[in-house]
Amino acid sequence: MTTVADQTAAEGVRKRDKPSLRTCIVTRDELPPAELIRFVVAPDGTITPDLARKLPGRGVWVRCTAADVATAATRNAFAKSLKRKVNVAVDLPALVEQLMVARTVQALSLANKAGLVVTGFSKVDAEVGRGAVMIVVHAAEAAIDGSNKLDRKHVAIATDQGRTVQIVRELTIAQLDLATGRENVVHAALSAGGATTRFSIEAERLGRYRLPQSLPARVAKAE
Repeated sequence: MTTVADQTAAEGVRKRDKPSLRTCIVTRDELPPAELIRFVVAPDGTITPDLARKLPGRGVWVRCTAADVATAATRNAFAKSLKRKVNVAVDLPALVEQLMVARTVQALSLANKAGLVVTGFSKVDAEVGRGAVMIVVHAAEAAIDGSNKLDRKHVAIATDQGRTVQIVRELTIAQLDLATGRENVVHAALSAGGATTRFSIEAERLGRYRLPQSLPARVAKAE
């Protein structure tokens, strides 16, 4: 029998578990912080992206797409929301993307240092075959045929195991080289671990940012 106390406790849990929402200053949509980018005003009055959501001061939020950041800049949305004069860099969308790329590269580097990354087509293929791969990564310049072969195998095995499939194509060969300390990295794979989870989050945000808001992120997922 469910008591009033039980119902009250359950409602409390639901409220605690409900993610806080923020309002995009461009679309006015209320979204979880993970789907937005926080901006603050630097001491010199410049609008500054706060990707880690840790900088002090009042923050304003924009949906995580380059199109929305560009709209916020060109329509003076930052000044209107903050009710003060601010300086907005003409290349703000590109600056945000550069910061996102840097965070994604850093996350992959940490996963590599943790021993969670293998590189090279043959090694990735073998790891995928073992069912140990959480994320497959292809350089932006990777040939479609080779990438598709690995992807089909990864999707089939992960789906059979009931796991989410994630495929990342957001980084260049040079960026993969930098993250792994190896040369000419075209294909990589990550096994399960905390650093892999962080890379997953950063890569997905980068993919979402680069596409028009009406399209899904290029980080492929399938249940």
